[in-house]
Amino acid sequence: MLRTELLLQRLDEIGKSLERTGDALLLLGVGSVGVETARMDEYSDLDFFVIVKPGVTRRYIDQLDWLEAIQPLAYAFKNSDLGYKVLFEDGIFAEYAIFEESELADAAYTEGRVIWKNPDFANSAIARPLRPLPSPKEDSLDFPLNEALTNLYVGLGRYARGERLSATRFIQGHAIDRILSVLHLLEDEIDYYPDPFGNERRLEKRYPRFAEIIGGMIQGYDHVPESALCILDFLEEVYPVNPRLSDEIRRLAKLM
Repeated sequence: MLRTELLLQRLDEIGKSLERTGDALLLLGVGSVGVETARMDEYSDLDFFVIVKPGVTRRYIDQLDWLEAIQPLAYAFKNSDLGYKVLFEDGIFAEYAIFEESELADAAYTEGRVIWKNPDFANSAIARPLRPLPSPKEDSLDFPLNEALTNLYVGLGRYARGERLSATRFIQGHAIDRILSVLHLLEDEIDYYPDPFGNERRLEKRYPRFAEIIGGMIQGYDHVPESALCILDFLEEVYPVNPRLSDEIRRLAKLM
């Protein structure tokens, strides 16, 4: 059986197990096992929400028998007050959260897919979030790209004093994040499952031209100045960079 088929089968099995417990109301698949099953592949995992009756949330969080009844768990990590990350013995990885119906109204999530529903639970519309999702995209170049420039300057200063890890994060992390937030203004985005929680997701398919050059901007811990210069070159191509600041960034980079 293909892994993608096994993932969907495991979700169905979780739904049947929840039904047997008697206190569950809804199993909602999200992410690639939600409404975006077309992007599932051999590296996908399970993300899901479980809606339960009022007052029984702790039972489903503190006791994992409803999962272990399907397949033994090789690993379980309580990563929040609401749920776990688990690895089944057969290699299926899952991340989930348990809610009462009223609690999900305040949660931020992408549209889900109803996998199983208690016949007495009428609110199938809960699959669509009520709360608007934050956008990782900015509508102007000015703030993000000036932030990126100052990230380069500050990062190179830290690199010069020996703070290489901090410098790496400022230059190859923070500055890149700022660029990603306006990349839709610089290159036509291909509509391929954008993720409101992670603008770097599926970048290579959404922005293929930028994907061809980003490797020079992220050369790693031992090549921070080189990465900074590559980022600066890109910024100067797409934005009227302040010449004085540009000169200072290049001066710092060439000191290393």
